[in-house]
Parts: sequence; structure tokens; C-alpha cells
Amino acid sequence: MKLSIIVPAMNEEENVGDVVECISKVLKDVDYEIIFIDDGSTDRTYEALEKLYKKYKDSVRAISFSRNFGKDSAIYAGLEHSKGEYIAIIDADMEQNPSYLVEMLDFLEKNDDYDQVAMTIKKRKAGSFIKRLGGKAFYGLMNILSDVKFAQDASDFRMFRSNVKDALLSLPEKSRFSKGIFSWIGFKTKFMEYEVGERTHGVTKFNFKSSFKYAIDGIVGFSIRPLRIATFLGTLTSLSGFIYLIYIIIKTVLYGIDSPGFATIVCLILFIGGIQLICLGILGEYMARTFVETKKRPVYIARKKIGFEEEIL
Repeated sequence: MKLSIIVPAMNEEENVGDVVECISKVLKDVDYEIIFIDDGSTDRTYEALEKLYKKYKDSVRAISFSRNFGKDSAIYAGLEHSKGEYIAIIDADMEQNPSYLVEMLDFLEKNDDYDQVAMTIKKRKAGSFIKRLGGKAFYGLMNILSDVKFAQDASDFRMFRSNVKDALLSLPEKSRFSKGIFSWIGFKTKFMEYEVGERTHGVTKFNFKSSFKYAIDGIVGFSIRPLRIATFLGTLTSLSGFIYLIYIIIKTVLYGIDSPGFATIVCLILFIGGIQLICLGILGEYMARTFVETKKRPVYIARKKIGFEEEIL
């Protein structure tokens, strides 16, 4: 098998057929498999995949999750079941054009010293100005906080050799942040730009809430500097309070100036309380991640599988 293509899909019943048809046209001379991961869809995505399997039995495979586990879990499931010499990850919404797979595969076959090709967005067109600004801020913040460096506008749209897949599967964490994991494992990477296409059907499932949660997961998973910031804030607040205490003593004892300061006390209480809550929140995020990891639950649970010979359906 030359190429395994992992396609996470959630509520993409109208798009999965377009993905298969497009891939079959651009990779007609390549031995490939397409592994769809139905990530807890509530529409008829799985039924659409069953129909595609009957039509393209030699190339289409599918795994249906018991519920929505997230894109990163879907990628992990695809990696576990991939058999190709090369592995690619592409979204099911057609915003990432499958025609780029030819260019990526050609580059890797001609350049043995490179292990993977990562696609970066040439120009963000979709989403509001706030969302685009938030994306840039996220990558900037991650590069400040984390020892692992993130390429600006890098996506999960990429292709890599089987040695990269083995490295990804060797990481035992359950809470997976794929962008960070790809950066952490290293390997020589070629960055290529791609034009974001138009979604043909449906709407994006990645809203502001999902983006915010994704950003928090990335920061907590790949940086301990927020904990150091909490320590710094606590030290700075304590030092400031001590200095203010010395000031009040000198002002009252040496100069006899009374300091009722009701407003000042209220402001200080609110300020210090806010700092404490922020620090507790930071600690809570890391403790929650540790709590989840210690449970050792599986990354995903498969409800049904199509096209895998070793599975009895």
C-alpha cells in the first residue's frame, strides 16, 4: 500500500462522496486507501460511508465512533488502522483540496531527507476578523509559552512517512493535541502553502467555543510556563502587599497620619482575590489534565467498522 488517507468527518454526509470522487481522480495511478472516521455524527454520515464502501470496496474504509471524541482522537484512530508507506490527513469539508496530495507525495518520493510535508494556509479567507486575529494570537502565544515552536497557520493537512506515524502512536497521552504533537516529535518537515477552498455543503463545526477550548488544550498540553506565571503573580502580589504594609506603618507611626482607606482596602481585596482565582484556575487546568490521564481511558471507542478484514462486522 503506497498511501493511506485519514479523513475525520463529523456530520459530513453531503461531502464524503465528493472527497472520494476527487481523490479517485487525482490519485488514479496510486495504490491508496481512504480511512474515514465518523466522529459521532448525528446525521447520515455513516450511511453515506456504507454506500461509498459498496461502490469503492478496494479503497474505502470507515470507523464509526460511539460518540464524538474529537478530531485528534479521530486522527489517532486513523493512524492505528493505516497500512500505507505514506500517510496523509485531510478534512472532509473539501476546503483542503485533495489535488494537493499529488504534490505532497511527489515531494516526499523525490526527497528522501524529508519525513513529512505540512500544509500552511496561504491566506485565511473564512471566518470573522476576530477569528483570524485569534488564530494569529494563538500561534504567537504558543511560541512564547512553549519550548516547541509552531509554524504560523500550520494545519493538520499533511503527509508523512510511516516512521512519523510510529512516533505519533508511541506517545501514550489520552488528551491529544495533534498540532503540538507533530511539532514535538520533530522530523524534517517541508512547509507548503495551500489555498483554502470553498465548503461545498454544510457549515463548519469549529465555532468560537471549540476554538477557545482547543487553544487552552494546546497551552496546557505543551507548556508549563503558565504555572510559572502563577508563581510570579503570587510572589509579586505578596511583595506588593508587604511594601504597602511598610508604607502604612511608616505613615501612621512616624508621621501620625491616619489611613482609613476603605476604598483602597476594597480594591486590594478584589485585586488579590482576582489574582488568587486566576492562579487557582491555572493549577486546576493542569490538575484536570493529570486527572484525565491517570484514568487511562481509551482515546476513542469504535461502534462499527467497515472494510477492515480483521474485524468481524
